[in-house]
Amino acid sequence: MAKKKSRTPAPPRKVQAPQRRTDPKRPRSPEDRRFLFMAIGFALTGVIAVGVAVLFLFVFNDSNKAAVDIPNSDSLVGVQTGPAPWNAALDTLPDRLKPLGLNALTTEGEVVHIHQHLDIYVNGKKVTVPSQIGIYDGQFLTELHTHDASGIMHVESPTKRTFDLAQFFGVWGVRLTPSCVGGYCKELTPWRLYVDGKPYQGDPRALELKAHQEIAIVIGTPPKVIPSKYKFPAGL
Repeated sequence: MAKKKSRTPAPPRKVQAPQRRTDPKRPRSPEDRRFLFMAIGFALTGVIAVGVAVLFLFVFNDSNKAAVDIPNSDSLVGVQTGPAPWNAALDTLPDRLKPLGLNALTTEGEVVHIHQHLDIYVNGKKVTVPSQIGIYDGQFLTELHTHDASGIMHVESPTKRTFDLAQFFGVWGVRLTPSCVGGYCKELTPWRLYVDGKPYQGDPRALELKAHQEIAIVIGTPPKVIPSKYKFPAGL
């Protein structure tokens, strides 16, 4: 019996390796873009809101420094616009308190309790700063006042805040503007403000009152020496 011929096996089929899909990404639809823009808008709105809140808190906290805007002293009742000397102008003091942002106190405040010294010279001669500025006939006193004619200014407040030179001159009832002190205006009579012996370059009304300042207003011909410090009594 004849043998069967063995069949040669077919060669193996080549199998193609799997290919990674390289189709380009599907472009965003108008709806997708609109959603993205809305998300960005909400995020920016949140950032702006936080910024506004921080600014509000800053302004609110800073408001304690000045209760009101100080008006031009020309608008205050009873303000003296003539030459020195000037009296304490107590008869019209109650009418000036509200515009100045000050109060009628029954006792001296203790939360803020500081002192300054004020010198005023007119053509080299010292002008008296009156006693009892800001003390109304024993009935009340303001946060800013004097007890005697030494030139020592008392700042005594029951709340924490700052005060400026415009407020003191408003209590005193003497005109103080960027160009005029009482009846002396720079157009006719030059004058300068000094703090601790150094010229003050800003608006004199805005000078913040701080502990143990030596404040000098020099009108016309200056004295031989501009005071730079004052020896306060013990305890002041």
